[in-house]
Amino acid sequence: MLRNKLVITLTTAQGSRQYTLGQITKYLLAVFLVISVCSFFVSNLLLVKTTDHLLNLEEGFDTLSLQYEDTLGASEQQKGQLDQLSRSLSQLQVEKKQLKEENLRIGELNAVLDASLYGLEGLLGLPASDEMTPERAGELSMLISQRTFYLNSIPNGLPIQGIRISGKYGMRMHPVLDKRTMHYGIDFKADKGTPIYATADGAVEFAGYNKQSGFGKLIILQHGFGFKTYYAHLNDIKIKSGQFVSKGQLIGLSGNTGRSTGPHLHYEIRHLFRPVDPAPFVAWDMSNFDSLFSTVKGIEWASLKKMYPLNQTLQTAKQ
Repeated sequence: MLRNKLVITLTTAQGSRQYTLGQITKYLLAVFLVISVCSFFVSNLLLVKTTDHLLNLEEGFDTLSLQYEDTLGASEQQKGQLDQLSRSLSQLQVEKKQLKEENLRIGELNAVLDASLYGLEGLLGLPASDEMTPERAGELSMLISQRTFYLNSIPNGLPIQGIRISGKYGMRMHPVLDKRTMHYGIDFKADKGTPIYATADGAVEFAGYNKQSGFGKLIILQHGFGFKTYYAHLNDIKIKSGQFVSKGQLIGLSGNTGRSTGPHLHYEIRHLFRPVDPAPFVAWDMSNFDSLFSTVKGIEWASLKKMYPLNQTLQTAKQ
């Protein structure tokens, strides 16, 4: 009977006790142990597989993380490129607008330039052109240069500003000598100390007091092409002999020195030591440039064309 029973002895502090199990119970226990052992191994196997799977999942996650970071980096780079492209497009739009405005300004400038060139023809006393071509503009530029050269070399314009003429060139009754004499210049009535200016570029031949001529304080300037100018009865002289002066330069102040009845400027123009009427020279400027060569007689104007050809008027001018 005992062979078919399983005796289990449990020892405690109170003593030992024995428990007897039947055959079925023994089988059940054995099955339980076998199942437990199998479960242990199966669990371990599943745990190992699960661990491997988790490791694979971690590796996959790491890979996905790297790919995400790469994708994010590429996205940021693309975003930066798009931003740069957007800025470039904005800059291009700004430049396009500026270019458009510049083209408008250039168009306006060309229109103003054309108007100025047409106005320049009027200033030069020339008929208006049907079309302002570069060739015509070049001709006008050359003509301006030529005329400017002569206007700087030959006396022209007023030697004193805002003053009325009190004595003209020609025969008159001398106010001091009380007899008819030739007056070789123009008298400009002026208050004492009024500025006097050179009427052309030149060199100072004389600057000082000239008692013998009756001119008092006198300036004589030598100019191009044989011309001289005289500025007499001055109160003060601002230049000295041998000095070079330019057209429009202050050379003295008007006065009443010498043989004079009141403050004024006596102004003469001489060509090769011969006095000429200053009136046409005083009125001569860029707009009536041709007039001088036909108005003033006794000067070989036509010979100038051999040096610097001017225009048809000059080329056909007579003595």
